[in-house]
Amino acid sequence: MRLDKYLKVSRIIKRRTVAKEVADKGRIKLNGILAKSSSDVKYQDILTITFGNKILEVRVLDIKDSTKKEDADKMYEILSETRVNS
Repeated sequence: MRLDKYLKVSRIIKRRTVAKEVADKGRIKLNGILAKSSSDVKYQDILTITFGNKILEVRVLDIKDSTKKEDADKMYEILSETRVNS
């Protein structure tokens, strides 16, 4: 599944256009390598996402084309959430 779609379906990022923008600005790493919005996300991949002053690291646990809001957080596991003081 495409990275931007995965971020939207899992609700890590609310909108696909925003997910695409974040990825294309070089703020997302997939298994330690800079990722594009079209990068392929697979089971057990590690995503590192930089949001302003926060770095979120998650492991992909499930890939679905659509999901309910209540089940979205079961698609990933948060490994770390770090605040960066600028």
